[in-house]
Amino acid sequence: QVQLAESGGGSMQAGESLKLSCTASKSTDGTICMAWFRQAPGKEREGVAGTDREGRTQYSSSVRGRFTVSQDNANDTLTLQMNSLDPDDTAMYYCAARGRCRAWYPAPSLHIRDYVYWGQGTMVTVSA
Repeated sequence: QVQLAESGGGSMQAGESLKLSCTASKSTDGTICMAWFRQAPGKEREGVAGTDREGRTQYSSSVRGRFTVSQDNANDTLTLQMNSLDPDDTAMYYCAARGRCRAWYPAPSLHIRDYVYWGQGTMVTVSA
């Protein structure tokens, strides 16, 4: 089992930056790989950025070049640095993890089905 807790959400203006964090409890499911998902009002949950324990990253096309994901393997902490925020980034952001994971080939998954553990989410609102 792994428990995830997100923090860092808030209300921002377009163009500003925000950093989200996710901390994981000590895993009883081996080493974990983590990712960020988001769900905008009235829309389906979508993958935003993922990483693995060997430093591979994957981004959705809508955030590539603006967001940066990183995982601290020692503490199982995941961060998402979000720059140049846009109103379309408004959503509940969720941290997700899967156990017994060291690396994704060829790149971290951004599919909901590949993740087992989920946090409660942190809301990000971006105004024009």
